Amino acid sequence: MAQDSHLVGLIGSGIGPSLSPALHEREADRHGLRYLYRILDIDRLGIPPTGVGRLLRAARDTGYTGLNVTHPCKQHVIGHLDELSGQAAVLGAVNTVVLTPDGRAVGHNTDVTGFAGAFADGLDAPLDHVVQLGAGGAGAAVAHALLGLGARHLTLVDTVPERAHALAAALNEHVGAARADSRPPRDLAVELARADGLVHATPTGMAAHPGIPLPAGLLHPRLWVADIVYRPLDTELLRAARALGCRVLDGGGMAVHQAADAFRLFTGLEPDRARMLADFADLTGAPPART
Repeated sequence: MAQDSHLVGLIGSGIGPSLSPALHEREADRHGLRYLYRILDIDRLGIPPTGVGRLLRAARDTGYTGLNVTHPCKQHVIGHLDELSGQAAVLGAVNTVVLTPDGRAVGHNTDVTGFAGAFADGLDAPLDHVVQLGAGGAGAAVAHALLGLGARHLTLVDTVPERAHALAAALNEHVGAARADSRPPRDLAVELARADGLVHATPTGMAAHPGIPLPAGLLHPRLWVADIVYRPLDTELLRAARALGCRVLDGGGMAVHQAADAFRLFTGLEPDRARMLADFADLTGAPPART
């Protein structure tokens, strides 16, 4: 029998505007659950990303059901867990931690299915050659999702080229073919000129990290552009792309789908994704997403 009371939280930096508490709590209300979702912002708490283990221990001691984990802690948290799901182990990144009744901390990653679900819902686009900015924790999940969606070739670009190279090597080992490669930022213009689509998977554009992750002049109308940032929903990158006539996908769908998957892991109950997408639209004033 599923428990009817849950204390969960979100660990990350600059996460005050997150909609995760409202999304989880609204869905919990519909299931008749007592459900409290707390924000654990490491900036406000004065804890470095490497100190995520302290928050995990405190959550265990306090009786939390689980935690969501976001930038910049998705990889730092792994060393403090007892077990990883297969997906999280492959990715080397965790965004959901289930704290079991027997005291174990089990890491999962719902970003892969979150992005895949959002892309399938919101963007019917060619996937012959996709360029992805960002090869960190979220970037690893999105890259796996893109290859799972059928991307024929994925080029990774990161401000830390070694990180992009390592992710490309891991992807190729996992999918069994040379479908991913990495390029330094100086090659971005050349790669975008021949690409079908651009996926942005870094924190740039978030409320706490404003800006655009590349020179807007590198965009062109033949590109589709997807951003995983959802606060704000209409990022500077998406505005620039839309002005050129590019098809765009905002980060709202991914936020909802990964939240739904985390809710299921925390509670053992199946969430209603259509209702959660409607909640997101209500909370942001955005048009309801397709399901």
